[in-house]
Formats: sequence, structure tokens, C-alpha cells
Amino acid sequence: MTSVALAVTDGMLHFELGLACEVFGSAPDAVRVPWYDLALCGPGPVRVGPFRLEPDHGLDRLVRAGTVIVPGWADIDREPPPALVDAVRAAHEAGARVASLCTGAFVLAAAGLLDGRRATTHWAHTRALAARHPRVTVDPDVLYVDDGGVLTSAGKAAAMDLCLHLVRLDHGSSVANTVARNLVVPPHRDGGQAQFVTTPVPAPGRHPLAELLPWVMERLDHPLTVEDLARQARMSSRHLGRHFRSVTGTTPLQWLLTQRIRHAQELLETTDAGVDTIAAATGMGTGTTLRRHFNRTVGVPPDAYRRTFRSRTGPAAPADGAATENSAAGTMGAWQQRAPATRPTRN
Repeated sequence: MTSVALAVTDGMLHFELGLACEVFGSAPDAVRVPWYDLALCGPGPVRVGPFRLEPDHGLDRLVRAGTVIVPGWADIDREPPPALVDAVRAAHEAGARVASLCTGAFVLAAAGLLDGRRATTHWAHTRALAARHPRVTVDPDVLYVDDGGVLTSAGKAAAMDLCLHLVRLDHGSSVANTVARNLVVPPHRDGGQAQFVTTPVPAPGRHPLAELLPWVMERLDHPLTVEDLARQARMSSRHLGRHFRSVTGTTPLQWLLTQRIRHAQELLETTDAGVDTIAAATGMGTGTTLRRHFNRTVGVPPDAYRRTFRSRTGPAAPADGAATENSAAGTMGAWQQRAPATRPTRN
């Protein structure tokens, strides 16, 4: 069981704290893997937004955690408490994976954990983070950054993306998708996706791609092109590209490739199908093509991904009964009708 410790002190943002508790506190009924051992750690009773919170452990407990999460820091103009900074630094030195949500990046930066690393935070505070910590490479245009054992996210919805990314790293895409479905949030948004897209979120079922995206997800085994998608949507390729950028924050081809790779991950986790079979099921054509794109996107070849995943979790078992293309399609289809778009309320 993976130990997750939330570092809480006066001045934390309650939304990000509650979000992390929801993800790591308990598993959905459909998830059949050992879940996280969650600990709230602080110096004593603390004020978190409008709430008063009594942590279960002191900050010294962070050093024994496998993963430490620092929620948003409310007042970025105020230095975080030295005790918090020291505890986070000590946890990292002890080997913990350390992640910040939203402006929690200022705590990680104060601890020196972001020096020489790429990082992000809420879009409104990226300039302040870069100015105050010049040794940090601040990327203002992404949802989250995974720089090895140190992870940072943008605000609000992007904090959920990072939490689900951690679940995906620990338990695989199938489990992460089940958690997302239970929380009715996107099962996967790439960390490199922009923090905002150009228009507010349309009402479910009313955006221009509402019918197209589920149609595509049901046909991932087909060699679809942008022209195929444009024809199905009855619009020009140029208009299709604009709508994709507006609704999903990325291009049609990149979105399609992401869905193929995520479906391949799920099949690798939950079936014994060979790489060539999975390549055909995900529309990659050949095992060679799948290996190339998978390695570039995930960082390891498909076979190595399967071995690593199963060595962590034991024999593959679907999170909620069966690994099917329809389950992935249903999840992604539900997401795309809720695709987060945050301008003018960028996250």
C-alpha cells in the first residue's frame, strides 16, 4: 500500500486539499487494488480557508511517506513556514515523491526542490514564481509537470489532473479511469495541454464535437485521418482544427494519438494480447508503429510497460470487470462533453 501524506498548515487552499483527500482517501467500489494509506500532517490545528482542520500527524510524518502532496499556498507574497519547508525538503531527501497542487509550488521552490527543474503553477502566479526563484524553469502553458520525483500542477482542475496522473503511475490507466469516472471528471488530460482554451465550456451535448468524439472513440481500430473526422463532422479540416483547439485544447491528430496510446496502455494492463494485436485494436497498424509512438509518449516500450505495471500490481485485473474498447470509449465520451476550458476563468 502506498503511503500518501498531505502537508497542511495555516494558509493552505481548501479546494486543492479536499480534492487530494477525495482522490487518495478511498477507492471507488469498482477498484480492486490496495488503496493509499492517507495521512494529514500538520503542526497542530490549522485554518484552511473557512475550515478548521485537525491533522492526524505532525509534519515529521512526511519523511516516512512514499508520496507527499503540498496543496495550494493561499498568500504567495508570504513566505511559507520554515517548519513546512524543512519537512518537505526532508521528505524529498528521504526518497519521497513530492507533488504540489496549484500555488503549492512556492513551497517546493522555497525548499529548493525545483532548482534546475521545469515546473508550473497557477497561470496568474507563474511570473512571480519565475522572478522569485530564477533557478526554476517555469512553464506557464501546461496543466502539470512531472519532472521525475518532483511534480507540480496548475490550479483547480489541473490539480485533479495531476492527482489522477499519480494514480495512473501507481495503478495504471484502467484504475485511474475508474476513479475519474467515479468523480465525474476527465480521465486523462495530458500534462502538456494548455492551461486554458479559447472559449468557455459549452453545455453537455451542445459543443460542435459532441457527436464526433464518441464516434471516434468507438473506431479507434480504424486508420482515421483528419479528413475522415472533418467529413464525419461535416466541416472543413480547418474548421475542425479550430473546434478541436477550442473544446479539447489540442489538435485533432494529437488528441487522436493520445486516445490510441491510452487505450493501448489499458489493453497492456488488462489483457495478454500481443503488441501486434494491440496495435490493430488501437488503429496503429503495426507493432513497430505502436512501439515508436508508445515509447515516445510514455517513455518505455509496450512490453516494458506491461512488465513494470504487472510487477507493481500483480496479475492484470480490470478495474471494473473487463477491459473493453467500449468502456474506454464511454469514459472518454463522457469527458469530452465536460472538457475543461478555463478562459476567462483559467485554472
